[in-house]
Amino acid sequence: MPPKNVGSGKEKLIDDEEEILQAIILADSFNKRFKPLTATKPRCLLPICNAPLLDWTFESLALAGVQEIFVICRSHAELVKAAIRDSKWSKPSSGLKIVPILTAKETFSPGDAMRDIYTRGLITSDFVLVTGDLVSNVRIDEVVRVHRERRKTNKDNIMTMVVKESGANHRTRSRGDSAVFVLDAETSECLHYEGVTGYPPKTHISIPREVLETHSEIDVRNDLIDCSIDVCSVDVPSLFQDNFDWLDLRRDFVRGVLTSDLLMKNIHCYVVNDGYAARVKDTKSYDSVSKDILSRWTFPLVPDDNHPGGHVYEQLRGNKYIAKDNTVILSRTCKIGNNTLIGSSTQVFDGAQVSMSVIGQRCRIGVGSIIRNSYIFDNTTIGSNCVVEHSIIGAGVFIKDKSRIERGCLVADGVALGPEARLGPFERVSKKREPKRDKKAGLDEDEEDEDEDSEWEEVEANQASVTAILGKDSNAIVWPKGSPEEDDEDVDEVETFNNQRLMRIGDDATDLELSDPGSVTSSEEDSESESESDDDFHRRHRRNSSVSSTISLPTPSSEVSLPPLQAAAYREFRHEVNQSIERAFEEGHSVDNAAVELKTLRMASNVPISKVREAVIAGIVERIKLVADDAVGQRKEIAGVINRWGEMIDKIGGVDAVETVCMLQSHCSSSTRMPLFGQILAALYQNDIVEEEHIRAWHSLASSQGDDLKAGTYADNMRKCWAVGTRMIQQFDEQEDSEDSEEGSADADDSEEADSVGDGSQEESEDDENRT
Repeated sequence: MPPKNVGSGKEKLIDDEEEILQAIILADSFNKRFKPLTATKPRCLLPICNAPLLDWTFESLALAGVQEIFVICRSHAELVKAAIRDSKWSKPSSGLKIVPILTAKETFSPGDAMRDIYTRGLITSDFVLVTGDLVSNVRIDEVVRVHRERRKTNKDNIMTMVVKESGANHRTRSRGDSAVFVLDAETSECLHYEGVTGYPPKTHISIPREVLETHSEIDVRNDLIDCSIDVCSVDVPSLFQDNFDWLDLRRDFVRGVLTSDLLMKNIHCYVVNDGYAARVKDTKSYDSVSKDILSRWTFPLVPDDNHPGGHVYEQLRGNKYIAKDNTVILSRTCKIGNNTLIGSSTQVFDGAQVSMSVIGQRCRIGVGSIIRNSYIFDNTTIGSNCVVEHSIIGAGVFIKDKSRIERGCLVADGVALGPEARLGPFERVSKKREPKRDKKAGLDEDEEDEDEDSEWEEVEANQASVTAILGKDSNAIVWPKGSPEEDDEDVDEVETFNNQRLMRIGDDATDLELSDPGSVTSSEEDSESESESDDDFHRRHRRNSSVSSTISLPTPSSEVSLPPLQAAAYREFRHEVNQSIERAFEEGHSVDNAAVELKTLRMASNVPISKVREAVIAGIVERIKLVADDAVGQRKEIAGVINRWGEMIDKIGGVDAVETVCMLQSHCSSSTRMPLFGQILAALYQNDIVEEEHIRAWHSLASSQGDDLKAGTYADNMRKCWAVGTRMIQQFDEQEDSEDSEEGSADADDSEEADSVGDGSQEESEDDENRT
């Protein structure tokens, strides 16, 4: 924090800019999506990349200049208080004043928490409201500045919500719990909000007639990620106090304020183009955010720098992070894949394989075991010849030899399984309930309510129908998987079984018929002929309603589809984009200046960012000259164009590397540049515009394989591009095997002391540099 200006001895008036910036963290999740991992600890204390989620949230707020934080908690409050007390944030040097607040037992929702905040009188000025599972590097202080400026002109502007543009296939974009924002095109005032569930499918929204009558030009945005970062005025908690039926911050409060004829309050959105912000609100987003951290999208909050847990990691090639305290022991014959983090004092034994996973501190991975896309918490032992795939394993777990944990499993703290245990897909297990709760763990008997009692009783009664094999002497109890038939009629639509499937780790939900707004990319939409009639265009886009645009909506009806772009208007916009790109190429503009011009054009035309990215990719690809009978010359031509202009794809905003590859495939499939697809993709990879994981993610999409397309040249070319991707992924695998073989050979020449990662690290670094 910069030092305050020192006056000349005269008393200085305090204006709005010098007010202490306060923040409130709602530490409770108010749902059961992480059960049984959260049976003995709150979600905010679950580790992500080996640091508690709450610490990531503190880091995010510290970056924004927040000075005072109130942590609102009910469940496991003593654990939260102890974690804060023992963390670096309790030290005076942290620059933060953190006050944990224990709410009443009757606090069962965010609305209840806000009412408690009002009763206690905690807030004295505008404040930042976040949840305890936030990971962000967004400059919230800029949002606060904009909010305060807006409040100076109108005190009824009570809230600013931070939202972020995203592509259709962005992995942190929830398919089960998203929203449509209807915004004023000029002021970004939120005029209407409607939550959207993935199942059952929802393809239409109802916009109030008054919105259509009083605003001639609006943005209907279905391409925004809600970051759950709100800048609020002091009026917000009091509104909850006056409306006891408001439970949810979005579906009740925001929607209630916007539809009220009495309140006359305004809510705005702040659309973020740069930076990273996401909530870990379910196990699927836990997986997504973990991978984003390992891929460094959260910089400067990355494992090797500013790690919230205070750990120090060394970054190796392929985004491998190894604890830097020389305590990690890796066998010569083990295999550590890309996008992997290994905590201190962890051992990985002979023949074990760990890839795209996070391993905690003081863990042991046994001989020949395989860990893929999984998250292992501290002090856990995996025996020999075990397999753990796409699962979350708690702290202090012991999985004995020859056990197998299938995708989507959650294993709570302290569980013992095996030997030869078998957990099928999406099994959840925890330790059997003790007769008395452990007060030392921060759990008083008084804290356990009737709902929790009944839940445990249901789990215990379910054991007769368990099909999982837990192994001899296991202390585990299996939690019910649930089914659509068990959904209560009163259950919220977001929490229904099938909708929750869209939010759990390892579940692709391919058997569900969805109209997910992220299921169709703009490149697929435009693969059909641009000469189609306007009627055909409207019919097709009513089915695939993933676009947002500024429109003049008809007032006779209050029921509208998520609006399409007019075909003629889009063709005109694309023509102007092509001209702008052509000028940039011909006149040698800088990438930054070219990106600014495109952003200006986009704002003037009110089109989604995906349309701009699509046009930029097409312009860059068509800029590449075809060189006949000269493979080397062709590669040089591709490298020259991509090196010069490739970064413009991301400079225009809304970075989504998977969508970039999808659009590249679609354009090449309808262009004479189709034979260059593989070389262009390789050039994008070499320039760090796309990463290996993005190529793998694109390759795994059903739409990338072209099987659902009508027979023809376009479909054939889509399949050819996908086949090129197959060969590229094979090369990644072969290269990884080769690197591991080289490292194993080098280690064999070292002394026995080289089992420790820290030993011989200088030689390994020099060898890596030479290979690079």
